[in-house]
Amino acid sequence: MRDRLNLSLPAALIGRINDLADRKRLTRSAVVEAAVESFLSPDHADMQEAALGRRLDRLSRQIARLERDQRITTETLALFVRFWLTITPPISAEEQASAQAKGRERFDGFVETLGKRLQKGRGFLDEIPNDK
Repeated sequence: MRDRLNLSLPAALIGRINDLADRKRLTRSAVVEAAVESFLSPDHADMQEAALGRRLDRLSRQIARLERDQRITTETLALFVRFWLTITPPISAEEQASAQAKGRERFDGFVETLGKRLQKGRGFLDEIPNDK
């Protein structure tokens, strides 16, 4: 047995119901009935909790990857600076100007190479194997 129920909904929600009904080739009544049935089902809270748990798990994995990448980046920079400071000899006053010009040239090359790598979409961290 079916009974009629009249209700008022915001126009935006009615638009969403109409869109879903058109996409799924269902009646608006069928869409609203399925939504109410889902909301009133006893396992609704369990379903929401499971969905929330999945989202939290995904966020936890993303944060773990970010922490791993941050550790790699920090360690890489620290090793480079230590190596550079260890092997770079002091420069005399008369060689300062040419050394600065060479440094600017090398930095421009570095920025250009970095830009090309970033445009390709693969970075240094992608070359490091995951710990899975």
